[in-house]
Amino acid sequence: MILSAVLIYILLQLGIAFAVSRRVVSESDYLLAGRRLGPWLATFGVFATWFGAETCIGAAGEAYRSGLQAVAADPFGYSLGLACAGLFFAATLWRRGLVTLADLFRQRYGGGVERFATLVMIPGSLLWAAAQVRAFGEVLASTGTLGVFAATTLAAVVVVAYTAIGGMWADSWTDLVQGLVLIAGIAVIGVLFAHDGGLSHLALNGVGAPADAADPPRPLIEALAVPIFGSIAAQELVARFLAVRSPQLARGATLAGAVLYLLVGSIPVVIGLGAAAALGPGIDPEQLLAHLAHTHLPTALYILFLGALVSAILSTLSGTLLVAGSLAAHNLVAPIAERRGHALGERGRLRWNRVAVVLFGLLSYVIALGSDNMYELVEEASGLGSSGVFVMMVAALWMPKLGGSASAVAALILSVLIFLLGEHVLAWPYPYMASLAAAAAGYLLFAPLRAREAFASA
Repeated sequence: MILSAVLIYILLQLGIAFAVSRRVVSESDYLLAGRRLGPWLATFGVFATWFGAETCIGAAGEAYRSGLQAVAADPFGYSLGLACAGLFFAATLWRRGLVTLADLFRQRYGGGVERFATLVMIPGSLLWAAAQVRAFGEVLASTGTLGVFAATTLAAVVVVAYTAIGGMWADSWTDLVQGLVLIAGIAVIGVLFAHDGGLSHLALNGVGAPADAADPPRPLIEALAVPIFGSIAAQELVARFLAVRSPQLARGATLAGAVLYLLVGSIPVVIGLGAAAALGPGIDPEQLLAHLAHTHLPTALYILFLGALVSAILSTLSGTLLVAGSLAAHNLVAPIAERRGHALGERGRLRWNRVAVVLFGLLSYVIALGSDNMYELVEEASGLGSSGVFVMMVAALWMPKLGGSASAVAALILSVLIFLLGEHVLAWPYPYMASLAAAAAGYLLFAPLRAREAFASA
């Protein structure tokens, strides 16, 4: 019964996607909803896209296992990142008339940098999508009817179909529905758990699980830097800026989404801390919320809670797959086709965007099957290359005469290499901060090349 109810809810979302897909007649409709989103759709789009599995399931589990220090990134760091993006970037990027963030790099640095930046940004979206696929499988598996493998496979098939159908229009309308269900579901489990005494005491250090020597807790500044700069430099968020009606709405909706994210995102954290005090060790952290819902909620409310988790995952996953597809189709396939004399046209562009969504959905499914921790997948997605993208964004928007293509390429290469080296080889305590510093240094070091080129061509 429970699985059937969840599947019916998923089918309803697919029905919404099919209905709204009638509006999609151009690439702009598919990727940016024709730049016509209003305040409700825009605000819930920001909130629902960011409020994914790592917040619902991962943050609660991390708080339960390791306490408040383990959730500095989510929801606190990501809320701050959304707020900074709204205050300082949203309106400025909207006025540029972009389709993707890579378009900004083409305008400022040229087509070669556009394509290189696209190749750097796509893996982050894939990792983020993989985290949601894994979480979706965990939710379906928690009903007890399907195994994790079968549930994850079903999740991948559903979401790939859901995303490929309607693009940003479908994503935005379902985000509104899913966001409301999500808030209701998270609030219900919080209220009932508190009513049963589960929140009478909070274990700020969690259950005190010993830290893995190979994966010690991140210093606070590093834990905050990844979500703040990673969010600002994320195409998933930039797409939300660009899909609204005006620059003022781009700023306001992003700020409203940040506030909503912080308020709702704090609930799973508090639940995790309360469960650590009330229940003690012995629960799989990634199954904590499902365990509490199963033991504290009647069937009808348990179905609502599962619907909330599914809503969070569908919203984030559809957004990330749409972004990966848009970067590949709009910034790689279309330019290559045009240089070879094959103009794709609107139908061709739409077809390639949908094909790309399907391909990246399959890749994210493979990654999800091979991963162990969705929280780590999201951190990796936010950290990989985003520091270089952030440096390029700042320079492109506010330092138009400083640096050129050489600076941009240096920033991207150094950001990726230093992050991977510090994170996976040398186990530095500050790999992301090091990559950010390296990207800025690389950009500045190669900046004189543009001045020389300008002097030589004068």
